[in-house]
This record gives sequence, C-alpha cells and structure tokens, in this order.
Amino acid sequence: MVERYALSPMKELWDQRTTLERWLEVELAVMQAYEEIGMIPQGATDQARKNAKIDFELFKELEKETDHEVIAFVKMATRNMKEEARFFHYGLTSSDVIDTALSLTLVKACDILLDEMRKLLKVLWELAVQHKYTLTIGRTHGVHAEPTTFGLKVLNWYAETQRNYERLSFAKEQISFGKISGAVGNYANVPPEIEEFALSKLGLKPAPVSSQIVNRDHHGFLTMNLALIAAGIERIATEIRHLQKTEVLEAQEPFKEGQKGSSAMPHKQNPILCERLCGLSRIMRSFVSTAIENIVLWHERDISHSSAERYILPDATQTLHYMLVKTKYLLENLVVYKDKMLKNIHLTHGLVYSQRLMLALIDKGLSRNQAYDLVQSLSLRCWQTGEDLKDLVKKEVSILQEEADSIFEPSYYLKYVDEIYKRFQGECSQ
Repeated sequence: MVERYALSPMKELWDQRTTLERWLEVELAVMQAYEEIGMIPQGATDQARKNAKIDFELFKELEKETDHEVIAFVKMATRNMKEEARFFHYGLTSSDVIDTALSLTLVKACDILLDEMRKLLKVLWELAVQHKYTLTIGRTHGVHAEPTTFGLKVLNWYAETQRNYERLSFAKEQISFGKISGAVGNYANVPPEIEEFALSKLGLKPAPVSSQIVNRDHHGFLTMNLALIAAGIERIATEIRHLQKTEVLEAQEPFKEGQKGSSAMPHKQNPILCERLCGLSRIMRSFVSTAIENIVLWHERDISHSSAERYILPDATQTLHYMLVKTKYLLENLVVYKDKMLKNIHLTHGLVYSQRLMLALIDKGLSRNQAYDLVQSLSLRCWQTGEDLKDLVKKEVSILQEEADSIFEPSYYLKYVDEIYKRFQGECSQ
C-alpha cells in the first residue's frame, strides 16, 4: 500500500503483527472448542493463551528458515508452551487459520468503511437540503439542457451512496464466513462441531461447504462492491471537476490557506483532490479482475490467489477508506457559487426553455411536429444572432403573448422538488 493513502485505523488492521495476533485468536478459539467437547484437557486453552508468544522478529527468522508462514507461526507461538502445545493447530490446515483470520479482518474493514459511509451520507444529506432550491442548469452530453437544482444533483449522489451502503452491508454478510474443516474441507481430522463452536466464538458463520479454503467468490463479491463505491465517489469528483472549469465556475473544491496550484502559474487553483479521487477509482476497478480470477483454483485449492490477495485486499480496503475520508472533507468544504449558477442558466439567451415553449404551442393547438420545428427555427436564429428567445417569441409568436413571461420562468422547474425529497424522509438519519 502506498503510505500516502493509508489512514488510521484501516492501515493498522493490515499490519503483519496484527495478522499474527488474529491467527492466534483463531487457534485459541479452536482449542477452546476442543476443550468444550472434551477432546483435550480442561485448562489447556488458558495455558496456551498465557504462554503463547508473538515475537515478530522470531517469526521472520522462522519463516525464512521454513519458507512456510504458518509453520513458522506455530513454532513461534508454541515456543514457550508446555504440554498444551500438543493441541495447538491440532487437526488444522493452514487455510483454516489464514482464511478464517482473513474473514475477521475483512469484517472489521467493512465496519470501518460503513462507519465512514454513514458520515458521508450525513454530509451529503445536509448539502442536498442546503441547496434544495438552488437553481442551476442541468446538462446532458455536456450541453445545457433544462434548469434543475444543485440540491437534486447532490440528492442523486446521496441516493447512490445509500445504495452502496446497503450493498456493502450485504457484502459484509457475504464475507463473514470462516472454515475449520481440515485439509480438503471434509472434516476428517476436525469434527464439524469444532468449527461451529470456534466460529461462533469468533463471530463468523461456517461455510456450508468448503474445500481447503473459503471459496473466493465471497472475496470477489466484496471487491466488486468496493469498486462500485469508488465509482460513485468518482462520479461526484468528476462532476465537481467540470463545475470548477473557469468558464463554468459553479462549484470549487476547497483551497486551503498556503496551498499552491501550480509551480509555474501562481493564479491556478486546480481540482487536485477530485482528480486524485478519480485516479484512485481506476485503481479500485483494477482490483476487480484479479479478485474474479482468484475464484478459479485447481481442485480443492492452489495458492495462485494468495500472492494476488496480499496486494488487492489490503490495498482495496485502505484505498477506499482514504477516498471516503477525503470525499467527506471535499463536500464539507465545497464552495458553491449560486450567483454563477443562475447566471449560467441565462447564458444561452433562453434556449433552455425550448421544451416548455414547444409544449405551450402544442397546448395552443399546434401539432407536435409543427411546434418542434417552429421552436427549433427560433432557437437556431437566437444561437446565430444572440437574440433572446423570449423577446423573439413576444415579437413573432402572437398566440403566446400572454404566456411568454411565465414560459421563461426558472422557478417552474422547482414544482416537484419537495415531492422528490419526501422519498428520502427518514433515510437521512444514517
């Protein structure tokens, strides 16, 4: 992981020392299960917990010697143990420990991400309410379309983030599986009740059927959901980048005191945070293809997925955590230029009211084709000459003299805003 984009508490979650502690947690839960059903002496787990040794430097030495991280871990953990060492890692295979511990890590990672998403949802809702009636021009294909409100734009971001929150909540459930089922998943050397007890103690569910591993469709599903969340952030950042263009300048990302935009041009205030978020979203998407390819392994397992996961799972969760934190900061401090939004609505001399004008002509009895052709002809004339469409209508469309002013009234486009917001009542309490 690039240290620049690693923030607490997510980065500590993936520290190798923390990983060893989680492996020990799994091993002790299994020993406790054996005790519970009377397969090992009472008190063995407490003795193991007391004598277990987490010595990172020793672990690295042993791993170098054995070229096997779990064997190195077992040797390290049991170095100070006595009789209880016989029952440590009893009947288990490496993936029983590694995959179950990985699920614990990913559940905790989801909790951190969900917490940040709740904070982001709150900021989005407050921004949407603040600009509920702030008129702005809607754009399709990058071209002025019809007036809308900036609040509705933000509400759209809120709705997508809400969907992504629900998806991640489900993905957390999908990743909350462990396995303590032995070398090929058939429980030959570790009874199913051991798995049930140990995973219950750890807060995980047993995989209904496993091979030597927890099947990687669980991890693929989670990774796809993380990429979806990143794409939603990229959509927000891309919109703000467009709105910050000099010739648009309807919104601007925060530019703190002392910040510099360009080494060559002192006047520059560049949307660097939004651009960074867009770049990181590309990285998030790249993790998905690897996660999907990790699903296909030989027979009951191979380890072609392992090296790839050491990159993608820590990096995906840490990158998205960074993106969520920075998006919250971006939106909390977003500069909104309401006057410029209103000014830009009138930039095309009233052409954005063309559909309203066409419908008014239809209401007066013209066919749709007649109305469309007339409005298009008037619009092209305005585009070429710079005349105002409303003035042209008043001069040349006698049947609309009384309605002309109301046709070109931007507040018309606010009439259902309240109704749209009512659909989200109660959700803002996230």
